[in-house]
Amino acid sequence: MVGVTKGYEKKLEINGVGYRLSGGGQEIEMALGFSHPVKYRAPEGVQLATNKMEITVSGIDKQKVGQVAAEIRALKKPEPYKGKGIKYVDEVIIRKAGKAGKK
Repeated sequence: MVGVTKGYEKKLEINGVGYRLSGGGQEIEMALGFSHPVKYRAPEGVQLATNKMEITVSGIDKQKVGQVAAEIRALKKPEPYKGKGIKYVDEVIIRKAGKAGKK
C-alpha cells in the first residue's frame, strides 16, 4: 500500500568538475565527461526530477524505481580516487590513496 499512497523514491547525486544535469519529468540529459551528452529516458510509471546536481527517481513500483536508479548510476559509477561519478545520496565512497611519490 505504500507505493500507491506515498510512492517510492531514490535520490542520486552527481559529483565531478564539469558534470552537468538538466531536464526532468521523463527524460534527463547529463554531461558526464564523455565527448557527447548522455540522455536517459525513464520507463512508463517512473518520474525523474532534478535539483542542481541531484536526481530524484520516484514512482509507485518499488522494483522499477530501483532499476532506473541503478541504470542511471551505471552510466558513470563513482571512482575511488577522486569520488567523481553518480552515487546514491546515502552511499559512502571509500577513498583510496593515490600513488606515493618517489624519494
